[in-house]
Amino acid sequence: MRTLRIAATALIVCTALVACGGQDAGDGIAAPTPTGVSPVTELPTPDPTGAVPPPSDPVDPTAPVTPQPGKTRGGLPKPTATAEMTLTGRIESGVEPGCLLLDGYLLLGGPRDVLTAGASVTVTGQPAPDMLTTCQQGTPFQVASARRS
Repeated sequence: MRTLRIAATALIVCTALVACGGQDAGDGIAAPTPTGVSPVTELPTPDPTGAVPPPSDPVDPTAPVTPQPGKTRGGLPKPTATAEMTLTGRIESGVEPGCLLLDGYLLLGGPRDVLTAGASVTVTGQPAPDMLTTCQQGTPFQVASARRS
């Protein structure tokens, strides 16, 4: 009985493969679809000059976005990594645990007894816009010194 089931299954699989194999002429030319249109089988050849054509639809969500020079995504001026800055204000909690924000900057390092959520502080340090963090918000700011104000 087991041999009969295996043979029947093999026969069904072979029949399905033969039926699928007959759909293509095998000459390398794609057969037309029921709508009469041949399917796209190759990607378009890239422009040899390297030029990127402008998007045809300005609201196309898949179109590449060109950032404005000197601006961050939030519209604030992009800070340079070498300029030391002083920030003053009230610290807010970030969306992730342990993340502290001050005026759109993510505070990294510094004395944690001074840098607490809700504290009014003055911090000095350097922006680090290229640094990756797990906080997912704010421009990273490496704190050199901090004091309550």
